[in-house]
Amino acid sequence: SSSVMNVSEHLSCPLGFGHYNAVDICILETVVIVVLTFLIIAGNLTVIFVFHCAPLLHHYTTSYFIQTMAYADLFVGVSCLVPTLSLLHYSTGVHESLTCQVFGYIISVLKSVSMACLACISVDRYLAITKPLSYNQLVTPCRLRICIILIWIYSCLIFLPSFFGWGKPGYHGDIFEWCATSWRTNAYFTGFIVCLLYAPAAFVICFTYFHIFKICRQHTKEINNRRARFPSHEVDAAGETGHSPDRRYAMVLFRITSVFYVLWLPYIIYFLLESSRVLENPALSFLTTWLAISNSFCNCVIYSLSNSVFRLGLRRLSETICSSC
Repeated sequence: SSSVMNVSEHLSCPLGFGHYNAVDICILETVVIVVLTFLIIAGNLTVIFVFHCAPLLHHYTTSYFIQTMAYADLFVGVSCLVPTLSLLHYSTGVHESLTCQVFGYIISVLKSVSMACLACISVDRYLAITKPLSYNQLVTPCRLRICIILIWIYSCLIFLPSFFGWGKPGYHGDIFEWCATSWRTNAYFTGFIVCLLYAPAAFVICFTYFHIFKICRQHTKEINNRRARFPSHEVDAAGETGHSPDRRYAMVLFRITSVFYVLWLPYIIYFLLESSRVLENPALSFLTTWLAISNSFCNCVIYSLSNSVFRLGLRRLSETICSSC
């Protein structure tokens, strides 16, 4: 249609090579972005409502971070309405540069919050397993709220230099032409982000989960040895009330963390390569960006499939909605 032709002329369609091919690719990109936007918003709204409907989920201190991630991912979906509406209905582009900068900054901040929350979750589980007796004194609701506030402040500050011309905050797969042609990445700013965000978060997660599973494996070995020596109900009961629930919950959170880094690793690698001017491919830019953004929906799926309490809350929420209808 003529409207789609107009969109293809003014917006960046990175996968298109010919004019008519570009129109088809713009339609494909629009479908991908619209579907992802809908799934992200619907999925995270469901997570937020389930947490309010399932009081048992609040027994875990990590529920503070899970809910923070859900709100951050929800805002990612809401932010994705900007390119969605831009593709569906072309705007005049008077403030295209400002829109581009604000959109890239917001997306980067929100994903930084998710990454920092995953690191804090791993530290929380590490303390729960290594210091079970003093855990309640170390991790209090007040300290958790302060930690979440600091995460938001830190995430907002770390990407702020992008507004002063020091590189791009990391958003690729540019929808707006100004983003693709005039806003370039900077190797020094990319190194700054990697050193202050990506690398510390990855190191903390690897360190804590390595020790968590090492301790759980040692504990399981000790329980099996006790059962072999003293086959009694007391030992079985002690084993069941030991680290087993913590280990299962740690596995759920480890799956969420693993999927996060699997989806974000191509994006981070391309970000580094483009900043160093080693590789610049619009198709890879678009694919790696929206693959990373799709993680905002994957968290909901993993949590709903892996956590029995969450599934119970989801079933109660569904029953409530069905009964009201």
